[in-house]
Amino acid sequence: MLVFAKIKSVQQKIKSLKKGTSIGFVPTMGALHKGHLSLIERAKKENDIVVVSIFVNPTQFDKKEDLINYPKTIDKDLSLLKSVYCDLVFAPSSSEIYANNIKSENFEFDGLEFQMEGKFRDGHFDGVGTIVKRLFEIVKPHKAYFGEKDFQQLQIIRSLVKNYKIPVKIVPCEIYREDDGLAMSSRNARLTIEHRLAAPFIYKTLKKVKLKFGTENALDIVKWVENEFKKDPLLELEYFEIAEEETLQTIKNNNPKRKYRAFIAVFAGKIRLIDNISL
Repeated sequence: MLVFAKIKSVQQKIKSLKKGTSIGFVPTMGALHKGHLSLIERAKKENDIVVVSIFVNPTQFDKKEDLINYPKTIDKDLSLLKSVYCDLVFAPSSSEIYANNIKSENFEFDGLEFQMEGKFRDGHFDGVGTIVKRLFEIVKPHKAYFGEKDFQQLQIIRSLVKNYKIPVKIVPCEIYREDDGLAMSSRNARLTIEHRLAAPFIYKTLKKVKLKFGTENALDIVKWVENEFKKDPLLELEYFEIAEEETLQTIKNNNPKRKYRAFIAVFAGKIRLIDNISL
């Protein structure tokens, strides 16, 4: 496994690969867990070479304290990447990516950016678009792998690729969960014991929503979820929405020809957790 910190050096290495070599790419912000490793393992099966980036992107954090507190575990991350036979790691500094100008480009994502997370995290998706576009330009992968836990981000990246005609295939990967159902996230490590024990309630609620959907009115389901969380002293619901998968527009009438998904954001103490489920 080769590790690069400089854009020029990683590009030179990629350029030296034999013509026709397929490149799979998994962009991460480090603090790796089994969910990340599952993306890498899939990329290994589908490509000749797998590149993983580790970069905590400052422009996608709407709160400075979240950026400061984001776990940074580079030695552990590199050890995990070796264990799944990653080929190349790109771990640049902020100055390498942004030079002396750490700010986002402005994007339009077909309206996707105004839904859910966009209502609560100002500028977040401009930051995501900026770094993903930059990494795609550096690595030039054939396929890039993203987990469905950040489903809105996945759709935003699909929009980015379409609008900028970036020649990469976006591969969605199923949410990787703990044994008790909690969606794996780097943030989980920051949960208190008490909040960690409470957090699986999020996925349990989503599974009940899946059973209710189709036989109960969507607005009634939203109210039911809101009431369920009011009863829980440890978890605070930020939002729950049922939306179309393609547009992320909140459901109005259940159209059997369209796919829907339930989305949720919850505070467990100071830690913000998101999840979703296909309906």
